Amino acid sequence: MRIVMIGSGYVGLVSGACLADFGHHVTCVDKSAAKIDALEAGKVPIFEPGLDNIIDHNRNAGRLDFSKELAASVASADVVFIAVGTPSRRGDGHADLSYVYVPTLAAREIAAAVCGFTVVVTKSTVPVGTGDEIERIFREEFPEKDISVVSNPEFLREGAAITDFKRPDRIVLGTEEPRAVEVMREVYRPLYLNEAPLYFCERRTSELIKYAANAFLAMKITFINEIADLCEQIGADVQKVAKGIGMDKRIGDKFLHAGPGYGGSCFPKDTLALVQTAQDHDSPVRLIETTVAINDNRKRAMGRKVIAACDGTVRGKKIAILGLTFKPNTDDMRDAPSITIIQALLDGGANVHAYDPEGMEMAKEVIGPITYGNDPYEIAEDADAIVIVTEWDEFRALDLKRMKSLVKTPTIVDLRNIYPVAEVTKHGFAYFAIGKKNEKQ
Repeated sequence: MRIVMIGSGYVGLVSGACLADFGHHVTCVDKSAAKIDALEAGKVPIFEPGLDNIIDHNRNAGRLDFSKELAASVASADVVFIAVGTPSRRGDGHADLSYVYVPTLAAREIAAAVCGFTVVVTKSTVPVGTGDEIERIFREEFPEKDISVVSNPEFLREGAAITDFKRPDRIVLGTEEPRAVEVMREVYRPLYLNEAPLYFCERRTSELIKYAANAFLAMKITFINEIADLCEQIGADVQKVAKGIGMDKRIGDKFLHAGPGYGGSCFPKDTLALVQTAQDHDSPVRLIETTVAINDNRKRAMGRKVIAACDGTVRGKKIAILGLTFKPNTDDMRDAPSITIIQALLDGGANVHAYDPEGMEMAKEVIGPITYGNDPYEIAEDADAIVIVTEWDEFRALDLKRMKSLVKTPTIVDLRNIYPVAEVTKHGFAYFAIGKKNEKQ
């Protein structure tokens, strides 16, 4: 099939590359000339394990190309995916759908360019009713065009997106139009041997599934973080509590890892958008509203936790931050807990040094005046505290004996609980974890 992916950001690139790997011919379109030029030169603008290899392979095979010209690409397409950004709108938290709706942009440009029956798919995360609005634009402004609008939300985890796309839990497809059903079955037909569950439902239901899924996972993270705070007060161990409740199949063990709060490109904006949609329809989602508030407060609280571990003040002290991205195996800094934590430390007068395997270039755009190092040991030298913020694999096996010889004050604040308490304390460190008894030397 000939597929066009409008938007060459995270979702568009991963989806386009994987669809090309299925054997379709895919053209990724983006308004950013710099982004397309970089992709044509073989430079992938995001970090996602394995993505550069898939892009190179399919470009060389002639199944994947890049373009700045939407109209020419769409004219010969069987399916057009809309994978543009939908960030939170400043001021009210609604999803910013300007890239989808505004005249001369995605929807109208697509409609003007299509020839023959074409399926237009919203891959971007969009509020309930977006598909209806796109269809209204098509029918009122381009009544002669034969277009079917489908919702197909993405469920990609950054750092594991290729596996998620090729071996999905489910593929949600919002359409009741028989021709569109057959086209979408053909798009995902290469997954047949994996028995990928295609779940067809109404378009509005499909749109809500994405928001409900992310909101539930965000709520689960927030739940275990609150339990972690309680554990610290009563002397329990949150990791053991999480394991104990996660063994219950009704609960499950996923997303029960206490930490500094959720971040990233999805959970923060999607929870806000769901709250706003619910309020607009006079059906407030109180649990999600509370989840958003707790998570915002938690990130700042993690800064205070570091300050408390440094005897109540970080003024003039060197704090070494390990990990900046919101999760490992990505360079994504959007709403990363490290941003708020570092700001709290800077406000307290700290001298912050940081290292991240992939996120430092992105971090420089969103974090204030800090010093970046080349590895964990460089930034640990003469540090008053080491703070683990992101659980990159290379931080899981640090040479703690070497670390002890470098630091000024042997203090580790582990906001991801990646070390056993005994392993850290035997090297002479004071150890402050999440949801556990603190071990101060």
